[in-house]
Amino acid sequence: MDTALAGKTIVVSGATSGIGRAAAEQIVQAGGDLIGIGRSQERCATAQEELRASAPHAQVDYVTADLSVQSEVRHAAEQIGELVHAVGKEGVDVLLNNAGTFHYWLTLTPEGFEMQWAVNHLAPFLLTHSLLPLLKATPQARVITVSSGSHYNTKLKWDDIQLMRRYNGLRAYKQTKLANALFMAEFNRRAPAHMRAFAADPGLVDTQIGSKSDSFLSRWIWDLRRRSGISAEESAAGIVHLVGAPELEEDALYWKHGKPKDPSPYALNADVAGRLWALSEKMCAIEPGSYFV
Repeated sequence: MDTALAGKTIVVSGATSGIGRAAAEQIVQAGGDLIGIGRSQERCATAQEELRASAPHAQVDYVTADLSVQSEVRHAAEQIGELVHAVGKEGVDVLLNNAGTFHYWLTLTPEGFEMQWAVNHLAPFLLTHSLLPLLKATPQARVITVSSGSHYNTKLKWDDIQLMRRYNGLRAYKQTKLANALFMAEFNRRAPAHMRAFAADPGLVDTQIGSKSDSFLSRWIWDLRRRSGISAEESAAGIVHLVGAPELEEDALYWKHGKPKDPSPYALNADVAGRLWALSEKMCAIEPGSYFV
């Protein structure tokens, strides 16, 4: 058993399939206590049952939430707090923002946000904020957000950041993965000293994220491309390294397969990150400047 994870509480979003499900399995096998988040109540129940059976020593719980809806993100955080306190713990040691989506066509959430922007960026930003009291309660908290190599050679389109006027699904996805890296970098600039944030590059992975696209052509291309990808289990191993490794390079923000890697220079631009942070606060109805208060 990995003593670095034993007894720690780890929250994983998108924990019913793909990388998130594989990471959840590895976390409980290493002795960690898991709180997974998934959109389907049925799939959450199945994952919880399977993980409890495979790791009887671990505390395994799931909450159901549609992370495209901000009220559900906040409610999920409340449920997580109740689960943590119900077993006599004070907080959450690690938050792994893994949930993601891809949409070829412009799709809006019930609150009017572009779906990829809402799920891939705003949900991690808001969920992290909502769980800050629990993260602050642990001595060495970590926040990990799954980014992607698609963030390279990408910049934010400030005059139409959700691409509402001229939508391109791939560009929208790339912008959200860039936003993930910018979020983690700015988090480290603002967070208390005992909290660290990392962006994780999963690599090309054989999962169904592209197979769920709303475009036949996009699904066909992804089904061809995924064949050269690594397994979800292999990708998850690098991410779980960030979850549990006792010592990590102090200045390394971006990691791929358990090793630090340079993100794009744009992802390290403090002015861009600060501007994105302010916009994200506004979109998530968080009082400006109050994220860590």
